[in-house]
Amino acid sequence: MHMASLEECMWKLQKEHKHLSDLFSSMAKAYRKEDFDKLMAKVDKIDHRVKEYLEDAGYEKWSRVHSTVNRGRMMTSNIVECINGCLVEAHQLSILEFLEEVRILFGSWHCKNREIASYTKDTLGRRFEEVLIINASKSSNMEVVPSSEFIFSVYEAGKRYIVCLELKVCSCGRFQLDEIPCAHAIPVLKEKNVKDMHSYCSDYYKPDALAKTYEIPIVPMPDKEDWSPSR
Repeated sequence: MHMASLEECMWKLQKEHKHLSDLFSSMAKAYRKEDFDKLMAKVDKIDHRVKEYLEDAGYEKWSRVHSTVNRGRMMTSNIVECINGCLVEAHQLSILEFLEEVRILFGSWHCKNREIASYTKDTLGRRFEEVLIINASKSSNMEVVPSSEFIFSVYEAGKRYIVCLELKVCSCGRFQLDEIPCAHAIPVLKEKNVKDMHSYCSDYYKPDALAKTYEIPIVPMPDKEDWSPSR
C-alpha cells in the first residue's frame, strides 16, 4: 500500500469526518470490488468532494482490491509508525547524521531478524499460522457442495461462496489476495482430506523466503574521515 497517499487520505478524512474515515478504512481493506463500490457510494452521498479526491489520488495507491500487485497480507502502516517513533530524536540531526542513524537502526533490525529467521523451522511464519487457525475456527459450520474435482460451493449463513482449489481463489476474495486459505477454502480442503494446507499458502509466508529477505547484510559506512574525495 502506498503509505504517503494512505496517510494523507486518512489525515484529511479524520480531520473532517469520523464516519468518512471509517468508510475509507473499510474501502482500503475491501477484498471485492463490489464491496468497495458500495462503500464508495456511501462516501459519495456524504460528500461528493471526498469521492473526487480519492479518485484523483488513485485507487490503486491505497485500495487492496485495486492494487496493481498482490500485496498479500503485508501492510506497512505500523512499520512506518514504528520507524518514525524510533527516529524522533534523530530528526534534529543534519541530513548525513540522520541517514547514519537510519542505517544503524535498519542494520540492527536486519541483523536481529536474520538471526531469528535462521532459527525458524516452522512451515509457516507465526503470524500466518495464526491466520490459518483463525480462518479454521470460522469454518466449522459451513456446508461444502462439490461441483467438480476442484470447484466447490461453500455455504455460510445461507450465502454461497465459490472456491476453486486449482486456481486458489474464492469468491470472497480473501484466498487469492491474502494468498492463504480463507475460511471458505479450509472446509473444502478438509473435505478433500488435505492435512497439510501450507502448500496452498504463499511461499513468501514460509521461513525460507523470510531468511532470504535478510541474506544481504547492511554494511556499515567507513568513518567520514576515511571517505575518498569526490572527483
